[in-house]
Amino acid sequence: MKLPFSVDLNNKVAVVTGGAGVLGGYWVDALASCGAKVAILDRNLSQAERRADEVKAAGGIAIGVEADVLSKESLHKAHELVLQQFGACDILLNGAGGNHPKGTTTKEYLYPEDLNNEAEDLITFFDLDEQGIRFVFDLNFLGTLLPSQEFSKDMIGRKGCTIINVSSMNAYTPLTKIPAYSAAKAAISNFTQWLAVHMSKVGIRVNAIAPGFFVTNQNEALLKTEDGGFTPRAEKILNSTPMNRFGEPEELLGALLFLVNEDASSFVNGIVIPVDGGFSAYSGV
Repeated sequence: MKLPFSVDLNNKVAVVTGGAGVLGGYWVDALASCGAKVAILDRNLSQAERRADEVKAAGGIAIGVEADVLSKESLHKAHELVLQQFGACDILLNGAGGNHPKGTTTKEYLYPEDLNNEAEDLITFFDLDEQGIRFVFDLNFLGTLLPSQEFSKDMIGRKGCTIINVSSMNAYTPLTKIPAYSAAKAAISNFTQWLAVHMSKVGIRVNAIAPGFFVTNQNEALLKTEDGGFTPRAEKILNSTPMNRFGEPEELLGALLFLVNEDASSFVNGIVIPVDGGFSAYSGV
């Protein structure tokens, strides 16, 4: 993998939740390329192990670990395995997250006639499923808080330890149709600031990256048509992104490596870095 720059992470232990995903895989590769021993946590053990095998084939050090970020028991077991295999965690990257159709409306706006529309495919604000919303909020927010509780225990009083969360453009300005995801990511940004303050006396820095719009397996169907073109929603995103394109996963790596490098960011704490092509700066006018 070609890195924007290299940092020395030799003898560092990095734990990446959601590390078998598309973006998570890039983060794993970057950390391993810089010398870190990377524990790839994922609910799907076979995917995590396959990803670890790819890292090792490229000369890196990695293990795949089964973990449910919503289960304290599962995280504790994963933590014990990481301690046995690699030692104490220096870097925690909370990459697990996602959306769910049941926390999503089908239209951007509510119209009076929608209240009497009995179409099965119409989901208004009033039709949002409680369990769907709970799933999205838990996966993103609790799925960041619980791993932080578990792995930050290793970091207390040790130099160069850091937690990196993954926020979103939705945290700055909520996108239409996805209220649960937007609220959950806003919570992550707020939690990042809270935890940075809370951990400041024990030497743990806490920051976040807020990706703009990247095409992944989760959102490809929403952004691309069957013939490879862009959907109307994708066109709206591009029109609101001054650089007029989607991001490439590699373009997240500079922010990641900056935040994990104690020499570069030792006084950087409690920030959320947008990597968005100018989306968060554009008013639409």
